[in-house]
Amino acid sequence: MKILKNIVYIDKDFITLGQLLKHVDVISSGGMAKWYLSEHVLFVNQEEENRRGKKLYPGTTIEIPGEGTFFIERKEMNSDVPMS
Repeated sequence: MKILKNIVYIDKDFITLGQLLKHVDVISSGGMAKWYLSEHVLFVNQEEENRRGKKLYPGTTIEIPGEGTFFIERKEMNSDVPMS
């Protein structure tokens, strides 16, 4: 079991839960998001969530049991932080 604590930097106002799952390699394609969320429990800001279209804004915490905890942060335009 891998346990990760990651910061996911976004350059837009939000990312959807389905996009996040693909971005952090929990699923291999966006089409798997609906299935994954129907078979697994995960939490957004400590509340159970199963909507792939749920908008995740900077400051949001996502806990995926067995995968890790992810924090959404906004990448500043002039920042040297690479997109994760």
